[in-house]
Amino acid sequence: MLRKFFPLDKNYILEEAQLSLEESLLHYLVDYVKVEYLLKHNPLGIVDEMSEKISQHNQRDYRHLHEFYINLMGIFRYRYYYDNQLTFLFDGRDDFRKYQEEWSTQFKKWVKEFCAHHNFLRAVLDLTVYYPVDSPILMVDNRMNAFITQHFEIKFHPQKGIVKRSA
Repeated sequence: MLRKFFPLDKNYILEEAQLSLEESLLHYLVDYVKVEYLLKHNPLGIVDEMSEKISQHNQRDYRHLHEFYINLMGIFRYRYYYDNQLTFLFDGRDDFRKYQEEWSTQFKKWVKEFCAHHNFLRAVLDLTVYYPVDSPILMVDNRMNAFITQHFEIKFHPQKGIVKRSA
């Protein structure tokens, strides 16, 4: 059961399209973060313990990024499909494929924006490369959600969902 992020959040086709891409987009996110981090913080390619661990990381355990992904899904629906979720396509594509393409493009754009911030890079690495594989999900890192609420100037209200952050 996923949550509704705003009163008109009823686009189940878009939500399913977003969920169908979760693993591949989180894989993209982690790979992009690893490359960006190494380019920014080790531009000479000097092999040390940290760079070696990042380069050799190949786990596909993204459970600690799941909540972050779900929240980004909601932000996308909130920003781009807030008031009109009943559109008609006249180009022959089906809605599911259209939404997959739009979501994938926007997610990758956001990843590039987010990677300009050191604290985002560090948070992703901490939750993937440096998080012990055998550890249960005890406390999901809140830095990711704090980052997106600040970046998008919104907050997640328990009853109202996504709301604009007041100044």
